[in-house]
Amino acid sequence: MFILRRFAQVVFVGFAVMTATSVSAAMTADQAEALALRASKGNAPALQQLRLSAGTGDAIAQYNLGLLYGSGHGVPQDYAQAAQWYRKAADQGYTNAQDALGSLYYLGHGVPKDYAQAEQWFRKAADQGYAIAQYDLGVMYNIGQGVPQDYVQAAQWFSKAADQRYAKALSILSVMYVIGQGVPRDYAQAAQWYRKGADQGYAIAQYNLGVMYNIGQGVPQDYAQAAQWFIIAKASGYSAADQNLQKLEALVTASQIAQAQKLAGKWLATHHPGK
Repeated sequence: MFILRRFAQVVFVGFAVMTATSVSAAMTADQAEALALRASKGNAPALQQLRLSAGTGDAIAQYNLGLLYGSGHGVPQDYAQAAQWYRKAADQGYTNAQDALGSLYYLGHGVPKDYAQAEQWFRKAADQGYAIAQYDLGVMYNIGQGVPQDYVQAAQWFSKAADQRYAKALSILSVMYVIGQGVPRDYAQAAQWYRKGADQGYAIAQYNLGVMYNIGQGVPQDYAQAAQWFIIAKASGYSAADQNLQKLEALVTASQIAQAQKLAGKWLATHHPGK
């Protein structure tokens, strides 16, 4: 359900080192993330600066300090400490922290497991337009945790997150259109949402789009297109796509498979260089 929150492996070029004796105005997200990244690698001055900024009430610094405690990078893992720092930032309306605190309540990490509390924090962030929280709230409605099960509400929240191109929401909304759960059954709509998720690099959406081309559901049946998306899904780490690809090889010519491989390679080079 939840995205594992980890630090992006980003190179921050030319980041000025702030001294531990002075705390400037509120940090930008990029500044806080840069400090947290350095702190996660054992940089003591960066950790001290992050603590100082968090201690003065900087919500972004508080959230990033919570991330460190939640992940155990640069500090001993301590979910209770993570929850405390998330709460400080969440109480200031910082959406990332509200969603992170909701996740801790959902999992029972550092706080008692409490689906009602999780729903409240997800909703606070979702109401501010935070896509991950909108997805998380949709999941709670979909399975009936913390709220009565309501597929229509689930679809509405998934739609909000999908409109922001949040890949997991794109994929699950597609499934709802396929089975007619919370929305009218509509294979064409499902294919459209799968394609958006596929273009975001979400392997399950790539695989499912291949399935729709394979059986001609929501799109014209096209084995070559199906093969292309199975190849892409496989390259994205979805191993089940290989089984379908092998079955397709008996239905298409070698030249069609070669063309599918060429198109898949072009797509990957454009969307995900290095794969």
